[in-house]
Amino acid sequence: MDTSEEIIEKTKLFVQQQLEKAEGGHDWFHILRVYNNALLISKNEAVDGFVVALGALLHDIGDSKFHDGDETVGPKVARKFLFENNVDSKVIEHVVNIIKHISFKGGNEAQIFTSSELDVVQDADRLDAIGAIGIARTFNYGGFKNRKIFDPSVKVNLRMTKQEYKLSTAPTINHFYEKLLLLKDRMNTKTGQKIALARHQYMEQFLDQFYGEWDGEK
Repeated sequence: MDTSEEIIEKTKLFVQQQLEKAEGGHDWFHILRVYNNALLISKNEAVDGFVVALGALLHDIGDSKFHDGDETVGPKVARKFLFENNVDSKVIEHVVNIIKHISFKGGNEAQIFTSSELDVVQDADRLDAIGAIGIARTFNYGGFKNRKIFDPSVKVNLRMTKQEYKLSTAPTINHFYEKLLLLKDRMNTKTGQKIALARHQYMEQFLDQFYGEWDGEK
């Protein structure tokens, strides 16, 4: 039977292969950053490191955004892979639950499943959605979906349902207000909160510069 370290290495290779042609903001490098963020946060949390590692590596293995909104793809792919590698059934269920519940689903979606390991992986994923990398990923995805950069006539909507959030075609700048700037106050761990604050402030500075340039004032 493989050791935990060997399973983690197999998982890394599997994810790299699966995401070889993924959109730039949700590719292997995104996974690797989230994995490293999770390891950093875990140093200050009482968690099962094996579950955290697998959850971080597999959290976007079947992102619903790229499967016509189907949220069952990721959990199914992860479950099959872990089962075939003889991972303990309790670990599999925990990792699958992390995948099911990690995502930001809009402003009004309650979270059903909770665990310390989910807290860590969720913070790690949310950190990659903010700051300099978060800005780059947001505009990369906006371009991928052929969305406008900004349109002052399209107002920010903070009251979207989960379905409205998933189907939104609003300009990329709106996404800062509908998700990115909300994440600072939704971090679960003290380490995540500390890192998020600095990245949040960077995004505020970016938006200030953006509007100044848009209005021809800077």
